[in-house]
Amino acid sequence: MSEPTEASPHILVVDDDRRIRSLLQKFLSDQGYRASIAANAGEARRKLSLEIFDLIVLDVMMPGETGLELTTVLRKEANYVPILMLTALAEVDKRIEGLRIGADDYLPKPFEPTELLLRIRNILRRQESMPNIADMPEEITFGDCVFKPERGELTKNGERVPLTTREIELMRCFASRGGRIIRREELTGDDENISERAIDVQINRLRRKIEDTPRDPIFLQTVRGAGYILQTD
Repeated sequence: MSEPTEASPHILVVDDDRRIRSLLQKFLSDQGYRASIAANAGEARRKLSLEIFDLIVLDVMMPGETGLELTTVLRKEANYVPILMLTALAEVDKRIEGLRIGADDYLPKPFEPTELLLRIRNILRRQESMPNIADMPEEITFGDCVFKPERGELTKNGERVPLTTREIELMRCFASRGGRIIRREELTGDDENISERAIDVQINRLRRKIEDTPRDPIFLQTVRGAGYILQTD
């Protein structure tokens, strides 16, 4: 166990179950994290407006505004704080929906605290390995698309294209490389939960948002035996 400091990552736990909130707050504090709690989406938004958090542990099914609805609002407001969703074991559709709207990962209930800790560490490690936005261009263009790294915003033909948190991370990686090849292992980072095959799937999803003909991509191309490259203007 280690005592959290001002430099420790700050995690917001949002769950309507008081027992779970208290247990997770104590557990995370014992692991060296600063941990705050909120009983509902409204309280979570108030705390997010006052403090900076490094990650949100968010229950999906809460009375009133659900975790899915809160995630949707945050992403529409261009708030891309990483979100780890807690879902019931049988809620497969909600897990898929959560990832689609921008959650970074999910953990079915009931869960082992050790697994929660590993998933939190992986998400935070992945965030730390991301390129520095200050070193990226203000925007990159390719065909009818424009991507602004700082805002994590992609437009195509002037229309905003919704991106998940992971897709924004990928686009920022490409923006930082200036048209150079990125190897698959660079995109997985140190996260053992992300395989190279998973990267291929994520790239294909991103292609469907960028390319007019995803099966014959012009911009986001695979370089056989090497990785990927985003051909910018």
